[in-house]
Amino acid sequence: MAVIISSFGQTSFGQPVCSYTLENGNGTQAVLIDYGAALQSLRFRNLQGSLTDVVLGFDTVGGYEQQDAYMGATVGRMANRIGGAAFPLNGREYRLFPNDGENHLHGGRRGFDKYVWQAETGEDFVRFSRLSPDGEEGYPGNLRVSVTYTLTDCDELHIAYNALSDADTVVSLTNHSYFNLNGGGSILDHMLMVNAKRYLELGPGLIPTGRALPVEGTPFNFYSLKPIGQDIGADDPQLRLGGGYDHNFILSGPLAALAYSNDTGIELRCYTDLPGMQLYTANFLGEFTGKGGQKMGPRQAFCLETQLFPDAMSHYGFPSPVLRSGEELSHETVYKLLLLRGT
Repeated sequence: MAVIISSFGQTSFGQPVCSYTLENGNGTQAVLIDYGAALQSLRFRNLQGSLTDVVLGFDTVGGYEQQDAYMGATVGRMANRIGGAAFPLNGREYRLFPNDGENHLHGGRRGFDKYVWQAETGEDFVRFSRLSPDGEEGYPGNLRVSVTYTLTDCDELHIAYNALSDADTVVSLTNHSYFNLNGGGSILDHMLMVNAKRYLELGPGLIPTGRALPVEGTPFNFYSLKPIGQDIGADDPQLRLGGGYDHNFILSGPLAALAYSNDTGIELRCYTDLPGMQLYTANFLGEFTGKGGQKMGPRQAFCLETQLFPDAMSHYGFPSPVLRSGEELSHETVYKLLLLRGT
């Protein structure tokens, strides 16, 4: 396997952007771009024998620059929301940019998704890295961060995160790919399992209240496979708050989720060593034109964002996102593709 490097254009600031194509012996292809360290395409063979691109994206850098949906990107420094755009650390309050009402979302005004990362390649991997300087978006510490994408012959896309800071800071990284196992259209008939018996209750602004609620007997019960759309329209206050699913699930094991399409026979499994996963059903996805002129919009994709818990610094008992000076952060998420018979 060799990485194919191609020009992907240049940003509005004149920075060149490249794409990096990984292809294994099965013909599975992953295309990454150094803008946002993003997954631009993931192609896998379907029941008909052709390749289905199972992630949404754009054909040009301009498409990625102009959207605010974090399409396929590496998100940081802190994934998800921070209430009041502030957090306490070592007796001091750090103020962040409020880019989601009064709250801070996915890194702020210019998060990791809006930078061109440095890239290096190996036989089956692409590693993106950047230095997030002290004070960027209000965060303390010079943070060196890398994300490594590796495609295996088992049709697994490994995403490994590493970070090191010269001062105490907070970090929670995720990949924000929008999956559609049919390649387009509604995802409400996709089958989904989420390996979680509890999820975080949300309050105003989609900020966690601090309470973990049981999924049993609620529309949030994906412990057994069911269609994504089965309960998404239920008369439930949490669903009304999010406009659908936009909630962090407390994972019960390394298999975080499993999704399946009867149309293509493609199954996606998500594994992680992180404690949480945000299930997002693209409730607020804008009406964008994506790859090949494809129209996209709400409920035409789902995200499986493995991460630490949102607003963690404000809630006792949440896994801590604090990265101490000189300590190394290391996490991994794996997306595995399989082809099954239709039912």
